[in-house]
Amino acid sequence: MSFKSNLFRVVGAACLVFSISAVTFADTIRLKDGSIIKGKIVSFGNGKFVVAVGSRQLNFSANEVESITFDTDSMPSSNAQTSNGNNSTVITVGKTSAPQTSSPRVNAEQSPSALVKPVELNVKVLADNTTNGWTNSGWVVRKGQRIRISGAGRVSLGGGRFATPGGVASLPDAEKLKKDEPTGGLIAVIGDNNNDFIFVGDSKEFVATRDGALFLGINEGNLNDNSGVFDVKIEISPES
Repeated sequence: MSFKSNLFRVVGAACLVFSISAVTFADTIRLKDGSIIKGKIVSFGNGKFVVAVGSRQLNFSANEVESITFDTDSMPSSNAQTSNGNNSTVITVGKTSAPQTSSPRVNAEQSPSALVKPVELNVKVLADNTTNGWTNSGWVVRKGQRIRISGAGRVSLGGGRFATPGGVASLPDAEKLKKDEPTGGLIAVIGDNNNDFIFVGDSKEFVATRDGALFLGINEGNLNDNSGVFDVKIEISPES
């Protein structure tokens, strides 16, 4: 694959992010008290969701939210796995841990936000060039958020070659995006106009250094003869 093709792949991620920012999300937030809020999630940090409903902005703690459904019709090229059979991405927000019956109070050294489980997403990451080599996770990362990504499965790299998310270190590829990392491994990138690619491999935990949509891909230059998907789990801490 030529340098021009690789550049197109990088620019492709930027175009996808721009498309997301230009469309109004039809997010559905289900609260644990049974309430349903329809609006646009504009930010998530410090254990709080900020939701725009018309001209108003509403704030919800992560432990108030049961689940969030993103309308993927408003998210071009999103390949996030759906859990309800419809064309939407569903994210279940973990419940807070109940205090022990022997003590009605939360430990003074443990903040309430520390009891909130991470937001979890399951994504099918395509190995081929269907979406310019990038699968949109459906999540907009905020700077400072702690993210853990883990992958499973096996994909075909063409020519009888296969790779797990950890990649194949012995397979040369001068055109891959992470030159010093195994070919065919799982990679990520945050935001547009960014070539700071992250090699995830089988599993990686990191703190986001910028805001932006999270994309996942394969560390290989020529994706045209690839097939298969990696099953990827993403965990985002509710705290920045």
